[in-house]
Amino acid sequence: MTATPPSIRFGNAPCSWGTIEGFGEGIPAPRMLDELVQAGYRGTELGDYGYFPTDVAALREALASRHLTMLGAYEGVYLRDPAAHAEGESRVLRVARQLAAVADLGDGWQPLVVLADEHSRDAPRFRNAGHITPELSLDGAGWAAFTSGAERIARAVRNETGLRTVFHHHCGGYVETPAEIETFLARTDSTLVGLVFDTGHYLYGSGTSEAQVVLDGLRALRERIWYVHFKDMSAEVAAHARTAGLTYQQAVGAGVFCELGRGVVPFPAVLDELQSSGYHGWITVEQDVLPGMGEPLESARANLEYLRGLGGGA
Repeated sequence: MTATPPSIRFGNAPCSWGTIEGFGEGIPAPRMLDELVQAGYRGTELGDYGYFPTDVAALREALASRHLTMLGAYEGVYLRDPAAHAEGESRVLRVARQLAAVADLGDGWQPLVVLADEHSRDAPRFRNAGHITPELSLDGAGWAAFTSGAERIARAVRNETGLRTVFHHHCGGYVETPAEIETFLARTDSTLVGLVFDTGHYLYGSGTSEAQVVLDGLRALRERIWYVHFKDMSAEVAAHARTAGLTYQQAVGAGVFCELGRGVVPFPAVLDELQSSGYHGWITVEQDVLPGMGEPLESARANLEYLRGLGGGA
């Protein structure tokens, strides 16, 4: 049995309770945090700005009273358009200041800014999520704008707050496929921008359901992986989404990202690979739950029980 390394802990995030960027607000934050603790987690991400208290004292109380560590915060920016960079930087810094204000809580983990492309904005990428072809990728000018924007924002975050930035490859956005992820990393400063490796997005974005793809990605990208998201993928739903031409949102609504252990992401081997690469810190479990898709508390508990069944984990 795969043993979870003692240096790896599992957190969760508001998206597992229905608060997902671009899809609206789910369960109220106080209940979500209470249920996260009930399910056995001790770390959380921030969620959409304004979902948790924006007042620093109130945010600190919400976390400290539940003995929670703040792991990071996701923020999407339309990086392919230079005209959107200044506004995006402002939003990201607003979030980074919140993270920095609670960075002393928890176990010494320094929260990460999780920067992503503003997914689902451009119709071709939104419609073809999960089966992107090369002609839908950025051209040279697009890559230059995209990566300069990401570096600009990461640099601003570091200069003002001292926090690090990881880029989140995301289906429905402009960095989705393994080739696009590798291009992004090759074009950005490895000391400035890291990667959050999302197992479900990586597999769905690869256009296949082959479990080996995830392991190959972990090995190829290991030097840039600063953070990890655990998300599973249903091969059956993914195949239907691709053949039926479902948009990214429709695929999520159909359950393409299922409970851990019910899909095809090889989590025992993933944990082995992370251990061999020396990864330590937090892994955030994410199971995107839209309204009417089930009971988030039950799913969050089942996901953690599954991971503990692989050999442990806090």
